[in-house]
Amino acid sequence: MLDSDFVEVVGAVRRFVRDRVVPLENEIEQRDEIPAAIREQAAGMGLFGFAIPEVYGGLGLSMSEEVRLVFELGWTTPSFRSMFGTNNGIAGHVLLEGATDAQKKEYLPRIAAGEWTASFALTEAEAGSDPSGLATTARRDGDGWVIEGSKRYITNAPVADVFMVFARTDPDAPAHKGITAFMVEAGTPGLSVGPRDHKMGQAGAWTADVYLDGVRVPASTLIGGEEGVGRGFATAMRCLAHGRIHIAALCVGMAQRLVEETVNFAAARQQGGHPIGEFQLIQGLIADSATDLYAARALVLDAAARFDDGTDTRVGPSAAKYFASEAVGRVADRAVQVHGGAGYIRGVPVERFYRDARLFRIYEGTSQIQQVIIARQLLREAADRAS
Repeated sequence: MLDSDFVEVVGAVRRFVRDRVVPLENEIEQRDEIPAAIREQAAGMGLFGFAIPEVYGGLGLSMSEEVRLVFELGWTTPSFRSMFGTNNGIAGHVLLEGATDAQKKEYLPRIAAGEWTASFALTEAEAGSDPSGLATTARRDGDGWVIEGSKRYITNAPVADVFMVFARTDPDAPAHKGITAFMVEAGTPGLSVGPRDHKMGQAGAWTADVYLDGVRVPASTLIGGEEGVGRGFATAMRCLAHGRIHIAALCVGMAQRLVEETVNFAAARQQGGHPIGEFQLIQGLIADSATDLYAARALVLDAAARFDDGTDTRVGPSAAKYFASEAVGRVADRAVQVHGGAGYIRGVPVERFYRDARLFRIYEGTSQIQQVIIARQLLREAADRAS
């Protein structure tokens, strides 16, 4: 049974998305920008901190509640969700998972309120799907640290107020043991952001390279304090597990919109004096998409419940992200097919969503990485039972 206050929040978000954001989708696409008024309204609704505990100014949603909220966010352009998704997800969770109590109290309220836009600076040119190979370094210098390196495809980088930067602090430690997380504020000398990337889709969600040239930060920015040295990789993996369920829910929301667009078009489009929805081959495409949607939604809800109770924080998130991201790609492809020539024209929602959906199979860990995580974890559990 869902809390009545939460049901009210979901209803308010649904109305906001469908009444305010959806009518602006073409404008967002053309301008590659979320209007400032939409950002301010989203912050006022608490969307920059829905996954952050109430004690730090957030809404404190559980994973099961979060996915239901994200289903609604997925109904529109994913750049809307991306605007505050990193605050709630992989960046905000760096603090939740690894920070000291003092760091949480000082910084999480700014993130939850939307006062700060956060970025998660992990990916590098030679360290994407396997972040343990990152080359950015941080060395002690007096009472602080000096960071050298660069990051690639960093979401929100052009507008970020703070970056959660992962750097290698012990070159002699095993790859996944010598990484530490730092919080670096925009404007810190030596930190710069490259030009915005020109992407296939997701217009309005800005990404760019981040350069760290002799960036000196005080010891207070080390996530987790001295005890956090070398724990950055483990923190990142916990953040990504949460983020994978979040992205899976976003895929479900987009699939819901695509199925509706497909059904409405098939019911209205005439061919030979009949709606094309009367043709069995079109019905097959609709049925396949509806089935993908039902399966993805059920999997995400189950994975979220198991994440909340702690029974599965590894296989479930990867399975949900893997299946849902692949499923929404299939749903988008069928939507374009049902629309025919109209589905290939800019300005038609399914054309835009077709391009937007392609990224879901790449970020937060590619589909192939999810396959590896799922299989290795199951094999490890089998070996443990046999020993």
